[in-house]
Amino acid sequence: MSFTTIRVETADSVATITLDRPDKLNSFNETMHAELRDAFTTIEGDTNVRAVLLTGAGRGFCAGQDLADVLPDGNNRADSAGDDDAGELADLLERNYNPLVRRLRVLDRPVVAAVNGVAAGAGANIALACDIVIAARSAKFIQAFCKIGLVPDSAGTYTLPRLVGPARAAGLAMLGDAIDAETAAQWGLIWKCVDDDALMTDASGLARRLAAQPTRALGLIKRALNESANNDLDAQLDLEHELQHIAASTDDYAEGVAAFLAKRPPVFRGR
Repeated sequence: MSFTTIRVETADSVATITLDRPDKLNSFNETMHAELRDAFTTIEGDTNVRAVLLTGAGRGFCAGQDLADVLPDGNNRADSAGDDDAGELADLLERNYNPLVRRLRVLDRPVVAAVNGVAAGAGANIALACDIVIAARSAKFIQAFCKIGLVPDSAGTYTLPRLVGPARAAGLAMLGDAIDAETAAQWGLIWKCVDDDALMTDASGLARRLAAQPTRALGLIKRALNESANNDLDAQLDLEHELQHIAASTDDYAEGVAAFLAKRPPVFRGR
């Protein structure tokens, strides 16, 4: 796959997607969204890809939306912002961000985010929509929306309270203060904080480890965790019953049991 705003490389059953507009802190524009759609369409159809790693080029993960792409005339928006701007921003969510978040959440394979610098606005929330987030110690997460009079989007108002609770979610969303990766890990916003020079080694190793696991089972685990947010206990027990039936019919389950009984490491094929 050849792109201009992202890079996609596949090795060891891991597809690594690198947001590649480093001069713009990898902020989103229409081209990047279109290329991400194409990349995920290819990944979804490639059974050899068993995990995805998402990161950013240069000194930042993603600074959110490139406002120059939305407001290319460069006018002073204080006097001219109005219904046209409101409609365009709403269309951006429906056309680009909401489908991307949904795609990350329903992909039947694990997605790891490696946050290598600033993750602001939609950039922060796209990272948090991934299954496991690992961040460099110098990384920062910023819900920057309130600083320009907007509401957190890209599932921020859904994800934040579920990860860090309502009090911290309100503080992050209403104050727009940056929090560092170490604090993010302590709060449970992300999985782990690591030294900057270890980020890509650790993240790539984590993605390869996930790619070697029973892929169907990981996809079912992801579905169960996603649906638990809206299920009561009875509904979740019923869902676990359904998904366990599916998992127990896979080749990987048979391999796992055989390896356990033979006291050898399992070799999962993702089937």
